[in-house]
Amino acid sequence: MKVGPKYKICKRLGASVFEKCQTQRFQVAEARSPRKTSRSGARGGSDFGPQLLEKQKARFTYGLTERQFSRYAKEVMGEHGSNSALALLARLESRLDNVVFRAGFVTTRRAARQIVTHGHITLNGRRMNVPSHQVKKGDVIAIRSESRISPLFSGRSEKAAEQKTPAWMAIEEGGFAAKIASVPALSATEVAFDPAVIIQFYSR
Repeated sequence: MKVGPKYKICKRLGASVFEKCQTQRFQVAEARSPRKTSRSGARGGSDFGPQLLEKQKARFTYGLTERQFSRYAKEVMGEHGSNSALALLARLESRLDNVVFRAGFVTTRRAARQIVTHGHITLNGRRMNVPSHQVKKGDVIAIRSESRISPLFSGRSEKAAEQKTPAWMAIEEGGFAAKIASVPALSATEVAFDPAVIIQFYSR
């Protein structure tokens, strides 16, 4: 997915959408920039603007096109009804590239997408090169044994010992594998967007 200038997008949507913006340099630049007056409610208090903003935050966070993201939203709305918000979050977190990122194999979702596409990752022992593949409870995601000597994964065991791992995931094989212990889920405080508002956007 092609995106525009990342700093500009972060200024509009928040630093959480790109790891590049989660630095002291960005924070200093943001603190020095003049604040713009909010225009929310300028058209009679419409919910469209805030809903669109939440959707864009989530879409850029996970690196999805509008078509991919809207398909996820519409699928969970059709399958889960009132639980659509939690189902959407679970669907996003269950993407293979996101799981690789959450496991700490690499430091960004973009890098996770690349190493999956380049064949460095296995799913239950078989090479998998589809970043959008949905993982399930019990699946084991691992760095291929042939790839573990690559400079891409140098110091992996040491990093694994220090990293914070989601509760739904168990790190194995000295940090080179991760098992999905339960359905991927996050609390409201762990995400920078509101999935319920996103569902409202697509329910219009």
